[in-house]
Amino acid sequence: MKKLVKNNVNWVGIIDWELESFHGSDYSINHGSSQNAYLIQEEKTVLIDTVWKPHSTEFIDNLEKEIDLKKIDFIVANHGEVDHSGSLPALLEKIPGTPIYCTANGVKSLTGQYHHPEWNYQVVKTGDSIDIGNGKSLVFVEMKMLHWPDSMATYLTGDNILFSNDAFGQHFAVEELFSDKADKCKLWEEALKYYANILTPFSPLVKKKIEEIQGLNIPIDIIATSHGAIWRENALQIVEKYYEWSQDYQEDQITVVYDTMWDGTKQLAHKISAEIAEVSPQTRVKIFNISKSDKNDIMTEIFKSKAIALGSPTVGNNILSSVGGWLDFLKELKFKGKKAAVFGCYGWSGEGTKVLREKLTDAGFSVVEAEAKCNWNPREEDFERAAGIAKALCE
Repeated sequence: MKKLVKNNVNWVGIIDWELESFHGSDYSINHGSSQNAYLIQEEKTVLIDTVWKPHSTEFIDNLEKEIDLKKIDFIVANHGEVDHSGSLPALLEKIPGTPIYCTANGVKSLTGQYHHPEWNYQVVKTGDSIDIGNGKSLVFVEMKMLHWPDSMATYLTGDNILFSNDAFGQHFAVEELFSDKADKCKLWEEALKYYANILTPFSPLVKKKIEEIQGLNIPIDIIATSHGAIWRENALQIVEKYYEWSQDYQEDQITVVYDTMWDGTKQLAHKISAEIAEVSPQTRVKIFNISKSDKNDIMTEIFKSKAIALGSPTVGNNILSSVGGWLDFLKELKFKGKKAAVFGCYGWSGEGTKVLREKLTDAGFSVVEAEAKCNWNPREEDFERAAGIAKALCE
């Protein structure tokens, strides 16, 4: 079922209320999501993106109820990832030869995934445009590494709509379609989570691309994303937030993260949290057990934090595998300008805090000297070391 976006532009995507994970199981979905595709019907009829394969039959059936598929003049593939392109094979069986406008890297992505080099690819780059009639054009803007090398955005003149693909989106199901109709608290939570977990590694490129778009001085009334709510009321508010988030963002928050075997490291974690609150009452403190909390939700809090404290007991001359895997994800996100402290219990050899220190440094954190390395269960002197960590992180 199509939904009106503006004038001759309609949403023709899929809302998936039951979706629980994305990117395999690498990204958690808390409030459903959507795969947004758009149909433009001017003198030329244009389809902007599709949806992924599990929904392809529903997507194409719904599209056929709205339009004779043979009237589609061309398809814009802003990004080749399967959640946007998964319906292309089935669709092109019905309308073979339909031109597909994408970047050069988009051709590589689509042919690599679907093995159809014979598709009618039309390669575009930043500044290229195509007249779709009634005084309107589509203008293409490459968005490399936001978040794949093939990504681009498409701008519709006249209606002033930016089809931004993954940039500015959220994994958030909104039946009413638009940001001004959505639950504002959840909308911004999901927008921040999306940025923190997917776009943070590319923050320097985000900043540069936003400055480039601002330099074009084009009016943007609507930002039509590929996931979640469409930004309509004060559409540029999300662009302003992205610009803020792209510059080593942090709030007055410290997050304590740990895993534990027999609760000794857990005791240290809670003591460190209490000491931070004592030393700096205005600082927000949050605490998470890595094995019991969602990793994407934790990373969203890390993104907001000016510092973290990370704890693990020593296991086999190393750290717990849950913490090790979490640290790999932390490194992948390339956080900048944040401090860290380490803590943990041990029974025999005690290498855990050394490993944590090395891995946090490798992940780009400035690790403070103060630490709490506790032999067996914590004693009073170990809790005093927790106070030292709090002071070092709050300085």
